[in-house]
Amino acid sequence: MQRSSAFPTRSGGSGTLLAVALLTAGLLWMPDPHKGGAIAQTRQIESEAGPIAVETIASGLDEPWGLAFLPDGSMLVTEKTGQLRRIAKDGTVSDPIAGVPEVWTQGQGGLLGVALDPDFKDNKLVYLAFSEPGEGGKAGTAVARGKLDGDTLSGVEVIFRQRPKIDGRNHFGGRLAFAPDGTLFVTTGERFQFEPAQDLTNTLGKVVRINRDGSIPDDNPFVGDDTALPEIWSYGHRNVEGAAINPATGELWTQEFGPRGGDELNKPQAGKNYGWPVVSWGDHYDGEKIPNPPTHPEFEDAVRHWVPAISASGMTFYTGDAIPEWDGNILLAGLASQAIIRLSLEDDAVTGEERLAMGARIRDVAQGPDGAIYVLTDGAGGKLLKLTKISDSEG
Repeated sequence: MQRSSAFPTRSGGSGTLLAVALLTAGLLWMPDPHKGGAIAQTRQIESEAGPIAVETIASGLDEPWGLAFLPDGSMLVTEKTGQLRRIAKDGTVSDPIAGVPEVWTQGQGGLLGVALDPDFKDNKLVYLAFSEPGEGGKAGTAVARGKLDGDTLSGVEVIFRQRPKIDGRNHFGGRLAFAPDGTLFVTTGERFQFEPAQDLTNTLGKVVRINRDGSIPDDNPFVGDDTALPEIWSYGHRNVEGAAINPATGELWTQEFGPRGGDELNKPQAGKNYGWPVVSWGDHYDGEKIPNPPTHPEFEDAVRHWVPAISASGMTFYTGDAIPEWDGNILLAGLASQAIIRLSLEDDAVTGEERLAMGARIRDVAQGPDGAIYVLTDGAGGKLLKLTKISDSEG
């Protein structure tokens, strides 16, 4: 199966004339159909670094959520509705990869984050975050891993299960990030239950740190504490849907949804409490005020927060050369903001922000091996887009 952003035409009709005009203007690329490539459409957006080309690599995806690059430059993409697909560099989209565990696909639940083992070239292991069904219609965030063999995952095993599974359709978290030491960070949500985020006997509203086989690292902050689960890294989180390792420091950074306003950029530290639901920079949906973080200095405050919300999901640190002006910046995938939010940093402080209007809800953002930026648009009919800077000679 192949999905593409095919341009509709009629023989001798206006569609053909428009396609010819776009080709002449350099805005539409038509590949050799014998090579199986998708038809790519390119448009332009403006940025402080200059004009940026936005190329549609593939379209027709079913609620795409997470993205990971394979060594050959192709991509694994999760669809929240339960499918894992491989997208080739030319935009060809595979049939669903077999072996994905059973996924609970209601509300914000589904097939979520995806990551490759640090030793993927040798062991072919792929990690998936997903909403796992439980008894009585309950569900919880889980992580499974399996060996990618062609278009099949084999030997799939669940290595982490959020405790407890509960009713509800919201706040599953679901991002995965491997630290330089090979341990795996798993982000969760508090399942829209509020108070459990402060309770160390569950993994709702926590960032979790495990080994690649699901065992607990000896240096986790609550190892040996009988009052806390040993897999917990940090707590007091609401719904963490963005996670990335800063390549300059090896430290984890996360993006967390606030309630009505109050989205947060955090750098979660071992054993620290980030305050939800006691404090927030936002308010409850019914308008009830929540104390701001400075009123409770016992909690860690965010590196940056947004009111109104930007609704950022995926995130990455950019280190490529396709847009060299962005080197070392954080890129956030904005849902309600329909933007890529670019943040410049200095000594772990945000020194600047730019919003690149994308005209669509953006679910994930990643840097490709070619240095380009790849993003997934949200929802039914989702797209995979590629961003590169337009050189002066092209402008």
